[in-house]
Amino acid sequence: MAEFNEFFVQGMALLGAGIAMIAGLGPGIGQGIAASKGAESVGRNPEAAGKIRSIMVLGIAMAETTGIYALIIALLLIFLKG
Repeated sequence: MAEFNEFFVQGMALLGAGIAMIAGLGPGIGQGIAASKGAESVGRNPEAAGKIRSIMVLGIAMAETTGIYALIIALLLIFLKG
């Protein structure tokens, strides 16, 4: 019975890690949208390219933190067994 519980806990940890990595989809989509809107804005107003680029990079960095946190949680679930 103890062996079953160990495998069950490990399986649930791996399932949780997979679900946590789904959180990487949101930042990827958000970064793509931000980059496309940034390129569109630079196309409309080339003089403001430097300011648009800096704001866009800051926004993309903020969005990426969610994906990084999801990766850290997934790695913790995989390698640290309760």
